[in-house]
Amino acid sequence: MGRSQETFNKKEVRNKKEKKRKQKEVKRLERRENAKEGKSFNDMIAYVDENGRISSVPPDFTNRQKVKAEDIEISVPKRAAEAPEDKIRKGIVTFMNTSKGFGFIRDLGNQQSVFMHVNDVLEDVAENNRVTFETEMGQKGPKAVRVRLDQ
Repeated sequence: MGRSQETFNKKEVRNKKEKKRKQKEVKRLERRENAKEGKSFNDMIAYVDENGRISSVPPDFTNRQKVKAEDIEISVPKRAAEAPEDKIRKGIVTFMNTSKGFGFIRDLGNQQSVFMHVNDVLEDVAENNRVTFETEMGQKGPKAVRVRLDQ
């Protein structure tokens, strides 16, 4: 007579499946019982009032305020126009390196040092010359552009 085809592992798998099937049946019966106890859709609804709080009571629309569509601002409010800064500034060339093509100008208005490059110079300038220029933001900070000798 031959050996049985049912090994220990096969018995374990069959027992686990049977146990899982029974647990599912128990859960299904529990859900059916709870549904009969009064857990209806209306009991599960939540409302949000005008302040954003969640409640179980519907909101009262008698105190509702009227809002005009024109009063709603979606973007960031614009700032008041700032006083335009004088674009053309005056200064003195404090350092000029013609071989490397750059220099610095000391602004007479705020005494700050501003970088200048030879490509932005319209006339030949040297150290201690009075110049007029405009400032723009460069890669590393303010940069003098359209540099001319002061008349």
